[in-house]
Amino acid sequence: MYYESFGAGRPIVFLPGWGGANGEGRDVHEPFFEGRPGWRRIYVDPPGTGKSPADPSIEDQDGMLEAILALIDDVVGDERFALAGTSAGGLHARGIVKRNPARVLGLLLRVPGIVVDRAQRTLPTEDYLIRSAAYQSAWDDKQRRYYDPAEAQADLEFLGRIQADVSTYSLREDPAARFEGPTLVVTGRQDTMTGYADAWSILDDYPRATYAVLDQEGHDLPVHRLALYRALIADWLDRMEEHLDA
Repeated sequence: MYYESFGAGRPIVFLPGWGGANGEGRDVHEPFFEGRPGWRRIYVDPPGTGKSPADPSIEDQDGMLEAILALIDDVVGDERFALAGTSAGGLHARGIVKRNPARVLGLLLRVPGIVVDRAQRTLPTEDYLIRSAAYQSAWDDKQRRYYDPAEAQADLEFLGRIQADVSTYSLREDPAARFEGPTLVVTGRQDTMTGYADAWSILDDYPRATYAVLDQEGHDLPVHRLALYRALIADWLDRMEEHLDA
């Protein structure tokens, strides 16, 4: 499985959304670590995405999770690590925490997929999303640089078989688990894909969670509120560093 690694120190594993490659997460988050040593950032292409080939033995989300866990074991060994999951990557991250919460330093859930069945999600509309020229330009740039190439690289047949049925797109075991490490949940007020309301329902599992709903942001955040997102990430990293020293 392909991944990119930058820096040295405590590992943070970044997991992209379904069908996404590592580039968007890398380019969004790498600037946050300029002048902040001590973290090794690992950006993963799950099977069937980016530069990672599909694995025919993987038939469901549990198989995908096992492959990601095997990569983490190979890359970080016995070290504790932080997790950052975007969209479906948030489901994978929560599944990893469920397996062994003591091994995880901290958790970032960006626009996380909480309810797998789209028909059962609580979703807002885009009625109040202001598509200014600056917003549209930034959104178009993300589409061109990340989402279109990721779709072109992905094995859509392989991914589609898993996604086609809720039973295979879900984890067999509910990923809910108490996790007492520093946590950040960031959602978009105008996110019509995973929404923001369903993520509120998991907060009792995370007694050290900061929960944020960003106005003028959709499922591809950050587009418009980059400075606010940067501040939230900096606070999450600060809290993990304080937690390590406590």
